[in-house]
Amino acid sequence: MTGDVKKVVLAYSGGLDTSIILRWLQEEYRCEVVTFSADVGQGEELSEARRKAELLGIRQIYVEDLREEFVRDYVFPMFRANAVYEGTYLLGTSIARPLIAKRQVEIARETGADAVAHGATGKGNDQVRFELGYYGCEPGIRVIAPWREWDLTSRERLMNYAEKHQIPVPKGKEGEAPYSMDANLLHISYEGKALEDPWQEPDDGMFHLTVAPEQAPDQPEYVTVDYEGGDPVAVNGERLSPADLLDRLNRIAGRHGIGRVDIVENRFVGMKSRGVYETPGGTVLLHAHRAVESLALDRGAAHLKDELMPRYAELIYNGFWFAPERYALQALIDETQKPVTGTARLKLYKGGVTVVGRQSPNSLYDEALATFEEGADYDQRDAAGFIRLNALRLRLGKSNQ
Repeated sequence: MTGDVKKVVLAYSGGLDTSIILRWLQEEYRCEVVTFSADVGQGEELSEARRKAELLGIRQIYVEDLREEFVRDYVFPMFRANAVYEGTYLLGTSIARPLIAKRQVEIARETGADAVAHGATGKGNDQVRFELGYYGCEPGIRVIAPWREWDLTSRERLMNYAEKHQIPVPKGKEGEAPYSMDANLLHISYEGKALEDPWQEPDDGMFHLTVAPEQAPDQPEYVTVDYEGGDPVAVNGERLSPADLLDRLNRIAGRHGIGRVDIVENRFVGMKSRGVYETPGGTVLLHAHRAVESLALDRGAAHLKDELMPRYAELIYNGFWFAPERYALQALIDETQKPVTGTARLKLYKGGVTVVGRQSPNSLYDEALATFEEGADYDQRDAAGFIRLNALRLRLGKSNQ
């Protein structure tokens, strides 16, 4: 089985686990390995990943900056839907996987590789997300998932393998494993170690993007976000590229302790898991987008979007970005976004985001209709017939009991 693979493209972070996987692929499959390291805003210096790949004898090394594509083509379309999984999670890890999978498959085509490999474990969601992404882009691709094949099932065995093959072990990896972290420009997720006890409060020193709300400034900060066709284009009046805009909001919201979430979620593979997330800029964008939509969207379109959102969010969480139903939902959502142009003003204070103003050139809000004062183009007497018609089925049902 292993001998028929000639070349494999590995999603490579440069960390201990993927370095072990790289050597394991060379040993077990006797194949050439191409490494692919994607910069999606995780804040790590990927030149180190290149250096480690070179030390391990890799000839074809891809290190690519995908931050703009990530935010423009993945994060922003998802935020047009106001997607939230299980009422809380803003899908920061989930939305990065299809982009990495797509580019990995493209590199396989470019290099003539006949397989791709990832470092996701056999218990998590990421194995599903990566592999559904691969098959959605290249139905016949061969997928290698070492965590489902090898016998390196404990930290001790991994350390022994690293020592045997002279793979450098980063400081802090020799003993108990640290929190599992996954970072990109949208968020940071934390899992494992003490977090596996859902009663245990996370240590405040764990967080990277946000200060504790208790330590945030005692004065609120106001921020404006401008939208055009459903996508944010400016912060505080300054037009920014998608990646720069999200980075700017991360910094602003992070200093006010905004975007921390601690949840127990239902994984696609069947188990529950506890995750802690930081999504400062994304939390502001969710509130800002809904504020502009509240003016510019017709009631029926807005309510339909809200009905479809949980299904859309579940598709992304489960890894079905390239599925036909996701494309269909995206087309509907994008159609609703044509009038969503305007500005939201928000107040940030000690972990909280409050919308305090919104305006749109396409606003459907009519102050003359909404006012309680006289003179509005609305005859209040018409409401009596409207109510009687809507009450008809209730009255009929009650009289037949």
